[in-house]
Amino acid sequence: MPNTVRNDLHRVDETSFDYVYEENATIELKNGIGRVRCNIYRPKGPSGSSYPVLATYAPYGKDIHYTSFREVPQEHHSPHSAWETPDPGFWTRHGYALVRADEIGSGQSPGVMNTMSRSTSEAFFDIIEWAGSQPWSSGRVGLLGISYYAGSQWRVAARQPKGLACIVPWEGMSDYYRDRCRHGGIYSNTFIKFWWDRQVITNQYGRPGRAARKWGPDTLEGDLSEEELEKNRHDQTIDNAANCFLDDEYYSSRDCDMDDIKVPVLSVGNWGGILLHLRGNVEGYLNAGSRLKYLRFVTGRHDLPFYSLRNVELQMSFLDAFLKDHDTLGWSTGEAPKNNPEAEKAYPYRFEKEWPLPDTNYTKFYLTPGKELVKGYAQNQSKAEMSYSALGDLRNPQIVQFTTQAFDQQTECTGHIVVHLNVSATATPEGSSSAPTDIDLFITLRHLDSNDKEILYTSTVGDPVPITKGWLRVSLRKVNENSPRNTFWHPHRDYLSSDHATVVPGKVYPVDVEVWPTNVVVEKGAKLVLELSSGDTQGAGLFEHNSPEDRMPAKLQGTNHIHFGPDHENWVLMPAIPPR
Repeated sequence: MPNTVRNDLHRVDETSFDYVYEENATIELKNGIGRVRCNIYRPKGPSGSSYPVLATYAPYGKDIHYTSFREVPQEHHSPHSAWETPDPGFWTRHGYALVRADEIGSGQSPGVMNTMSRSTSEAFFDIIEWAGSQPWSSGRVGLLGISYYAGSQWRVAARQPKGLACIVPWEGMSDYYRDRCRHGGIYSNTFIKFWWDRQVITNQYGRPGRAARKWGPDTLEGDLSEEELEKNRHDQTIDNAANCFLDDEYYSSRDCDMDDIKVPVLSVGNWGGILLHLRGNVEGYLNAGSRLKYLRFVTGRHDLPFYSLRNVELQMSFLDAFLKDHDTLGWSTGEAPKNNPEAEKAYPYRFEKEWPLPDTNYTKFYLTPGKELVKGYAQNQSKAEMSYSALGDLRNPQIVQFTTQAFDQQTECTGHIVVHLNVSATATPEGSSSAPTDIDLFITLRHLDSNDKEILYTSTVGDPVPITKGWLRVSLRKVNENSPRNTFWHPHRDYLSSDHATVVPGKVYPVDVEVWPTNVVVEKGAKLVLELSSGDTQGAGLFEHNSPEDRMPAKLQGTNHIHFGPDHENWVLMPAIPPR
C-alpha cells in the first residue's frame, strides 16, 4: 500500500546552527506530477531580508551528510555538508540561501524514481521557480554542484525557468547518451551499476533500514515493501541495457537542445575525467546558446578541487556577478578573469579567448605496419594487415600499439583528437559457428617519458589514467556531415536506429573515431603511444564496457584487422599548440 502523505514534516530551527535551517519543506509540483521535499538553509538576518538562492536536486539524499572532511578545507565543514554540493555553512555566511531537494522517489520525496529523466528536469524547473518566489528569496536562483548536480543543470537551464540567473556545472555531463551511457555506442555498464547500487537505490523513498545503515534518516512516512519499491523505480541498469539508440524514447526523452540555454554559464571540466563528464563540460560550453559562457579546466580528484580556496573564489565571483550584481572580475563583460600570477607560481594556469584554441596546428601522425606513428605519410606504403582478437577486456586485453619517435622539442597538445582507421572483421582462423557482424574499437592515448616509462595522470576517482580515450561501435559509424556540430576535428554522430549498418565480414570500413579532448605537454625526448584494442585496457577503472548483452560474442567474436596501403591511410589527428 502507498504511504499516507503527511503534512506535518516541515520544521524550522532558528537557534541550533549559524544559519536558519528548514527541514522537509514541501514543494507541490505543477501539473500534478507530485511533491518534493527540500531542506532550506538561510542566513540569519533582519526580518524581511532576502537572498539569492543556490538550488540542487538529486536522488543522493539531502539528509546524507558528507563526513569525509580530512581533505576538505575547514571552512566547508558544517553539520549539513553533503556530497558534491555547496556547503550551507560557508555559503550562508556569504549571503546566499540554499535549497537542497530530494528527487522524486528518493529520500523524503514520494513517487516513482526516474533519474536523469524528463521528469527530473520538469521537477527541477518547478523547484527553481518556487525558490525564486519565496519571501526570503531575492528572486534570483543560481545552480552550483558536481556530477549529477551539474549534469541536471544543462537540461533544466534549456527549459528557461523563471528566476534562473546563471549555472555552474562542475564536472557534469551534458549528453546522457554520448557522455555517460554509450561511449561511441558501446554500453558503459559497470559504473552505472556501481553508481545505481551504491548511490541511488540505497536512498529510495520507503527503503527500510537507512538509518541503521547510517545512510540518512528512514522515510518519515514509513517503509515500503520490496514489491512496492520495485514498482516505484525505473532501473537505469535495466533501461540502459534495453535501449541502444539515441532515437529510442528512453534516450531521446533525456536529450535537450543546448542552444536553448541562455543564462550565463561557467562550465568546469576535469582533465582526468576521461570516461565521464569531461566531454560534457566541453560540449556544453560549445553548444550552449548563452552570450556569456566560460570554460575552465581543473585536475585532481572528483570532489576536492570544488572546495579549494582558488576555485571557491572563482565560483563566488561568478555567482556574485549574476546573482548580486557585484562583478569584480568582469564576468558580465564577456572577458573571463585573468589568472592570479602568485598562484601560478605553484600551479600554472593559462587564459585563452576561445575553445578550441584558434591557433591550433592540427597535425596528423600516421600509423605504419611497423607499429610506428610518423608525421609524414609514405605514399608508396605497401599493402599490409595487422590483426588482433576481438572481445578483449581489462583482464584479457587484446591490443595493438603505435609509438612516435622521441619528440625533438617540447610540444603541447590541447583540444580535440580524431583517429582515422580502416578496419575489418573476420571469423577466427580456427573456425566459428558464426561470423562477426560488428566491431568495437577502443582507443587510448598514452604518454611515455624519455626512459619509455608511462606517465599516468590522476582520474576523477583518484586512480591512475592515461592521457585520454575514445570508442566506436563500427555499426554506428555513420557521421552526420550536415550537422553544424560536425567538423574535421570532431566527427558528429546521431546514433539513430536508422544509422545502424551491420558489418560485413571481410569488408574494409574507413571510420573516424572521436577521442575525448585533452591537454598534455610532451617533453623533449618523450613519446606518445596510440593504443587500439577490442575492449577496455588500463585506465578504464570503474568504467568498463563488458555487458554480455551489449558485447555479445555472437556479433563480435572473431578477429579484427587494421588495413594499410595506398588506399588505406590510418592516422591520429593531434591538436598541437604553438609555444606561448
